[in-house]
Amino acid sequence: MCSISKANGLNLFPRCPGLYCGRELLADGNWTDCGACPRGFRANASSMCVPCEDEPMFYDWLYLGFMALLALVLHWFCIDMVSMRRNIPKEVIALHLSALFEVVAASLITLQLTEPIGSFRITSCRATKLSDWYTLLHNPSPNYEESLHCTQEAVYPLYTMVFIFYALGTAIMLLIRPLIAKKFLPKPGKFSIYAALYFYPILALLHAVGGGLIYYSFPYITITLSVLSNAAHFAFKINQTTKSLLLSSVSDLKNIIVILGHWLLHGYGVVAVATLCGLSIRPAMLALVPVPALFYILTASGVQSWLPGAETCSHYRPPLLWSSRDKRLTFFISMKAYCAKERLNGEPGA
Repeated sequence: MCSISKANGLNLFPRCPGLYCGRELLADGNWTDCGACPRGFRANASSMCVPCEDEPMFYDWLYLGFMALLALVLHWFCIDMVSMRRNIPKEVIALHLSALFEVVAASLITLQLTEPIGSFRITSCRATKLSDWYTLLHNPSPNYEESLHCTQEAVYPLYTMVFIFYALGTAIMLLIRPLIAKKFLPKPGKFSIYAALYFYPILALLHAVGGGLIYYSFPYITITLSVLSNAAHFAFKINQTTKSLLLSSVSDLKNIIVILGHWLLHGYGVVAVATLCGLSIRPAMLALVPVPALFYILTASGVQSWLPGAETCSHYRPPLLWSSRDKRLTFFISMKAYCAKERLNGEPGA
């Protein structure tokens, strides 16, 4: 510790080595040696630890929203998979609403616990480059001797907020979901809880290792996953004609909800990409949201006609096999074998 007055301290000290090492001002007016700044502080250009007092950018809020949406979508996906319902009965809706409440409650409590505590407003240190997320990898070694440990949360509080959210989400789920599942879906409901107990630690690990990469790439991840998921949703339809896909998209309530959900995620990604690139958000951009779904519907019939034997098996309905022992749903999708059987039997598909 160096006993130099505050007035002359920074003028006499050389700049600290490394990108994130700084000096902390003590209560008696002296400065500490170069080291890691305390939580909620970051070293400035003069190697002085200054408090994080910036307002989060709109892109930062989009990032935090993405992390919350990721957990919510995984909850809903797992609930839908374990319920194995073609429609959306009230029992499944109850679990979906429970997951929504858990994520919203965890998000609000996380905001309340972040400085300034008790407010939905947060102060932050803005991320300016990828290395801000990985200060552990930038500890300097002056004169190639002992390393100077300056690991800190340079992007405060974006890094720790996500961990707090995951911890609160898990705790709230364990308090509420078992009661909802016991009342509405005793057996399938518990599997959604088990699934969340798996994916929450996985999400935390991904954030710990790749938080910075996710921060700069989540807009593209959102758009890519929404397009692929939208295509997979339509691909599971047996009748791949344009008319059938279009009618099922507007007449089936579950299909309508799924498609609208994909559109919302796609729009979220478009807005995030525009914000990342510094573009002004225009309503015309949102006109691109329905394009992936419309493209699949309009081109699916062409793909079906290209498949060997597809034109003779348009009435094909694969049998649904349900195994209650291992709780798995199996689809028999060998259209070629089915068509060959029809030809041998002299049925209409021949």
